[in-house]
Amino acid sequence: MHNIVCIKQVPDTREVRLDPKTGNLIREGVPSIINPEDKNAIEEALRLKDEFGGTVTVITMGPPQAEEALREALAMGADKAVLIGDRAFAGADTGATSYTLGCAINKLGKYDLILCGREAIDGNTAQVGPQLGEILGLPQITYVRKVVIRKNIIEAERALEDGYEVVSTQLPVLLTVVKECNEPRIAAVADIIEAYREKEVIAWSAKDVDGDKARIGLNGSWTRIRKAAAVKPQKGKVQILEGSVGDVTKTLVAEFNKRNLL
Repeated sequence: MHNIVCIKQVPDTREVRLDPKTGNLIREGVPSIINPEDKNAIEEALRLKDEFGGTVTVITMGPPQAEEALREALAMGADKAVLIGDRAFAGADTGATSYTLGCAINKLGKYDLILCGREAIDGNTAQVGPQLGEILGLPQITYVRKVVIRKNIIEAERALEDGYEVVSTQLPVLLTVVKECNEPRIAAVADIIEAYREKEVIAWSAKDVDGDKARIGLNGSWTRIRKAAAVKPQKGKVQILEGSVGDVTKTLVAEFNKRNLL
């Protein structure tokens, strides 16, 4: 069984700062981490490998420092890591990113599962996984919180706001997983040392990926970020209502009507 996991290295959002002039994220000097739900995707791929055997390949598109995220995945137990990095990919939106990942996955060859985190914390679009599934022509199951595989059939629980639903399809398939899916394992010190000293991270350029140049990077992006701004916390006023339940209820109803909330 060959499972491919798409991950992203993101700024630790507890440390995120915005350039006041451009509105862009300031990444210099900001700690980077594997996107949290991508870690859940790695863990699920490894869990299935433990159950059925096979290999896990982890892939990311990003600058050279994204190699750190791949080595962390190798330390967790991934068998192969691929970094897609080239200045030609700079400025890619989710569509161009999904297209580039799709080209790289086709280059990797046969697979059974592709796993992605539900969304990245630096964008919160939840678009790359579904777009990648469309590009590869795969069935997809999103918001997955539990996976069961029997022969060539996968059954998954999809998390909903008020419960869950169970859906099934044949392999191969693309999944996007949520944090409730599992608890990512912590790599042992010996595995971390091995990941840095002995394991290889394969580097692919735009030429290696061999995609349509008109569909990658900024030129291949359909969207542009015109402006970004930090949201300032709002301090609201608190009004404490006193009296009987009936009086408080009448006051609340009157206030809701005044604000057109009823």
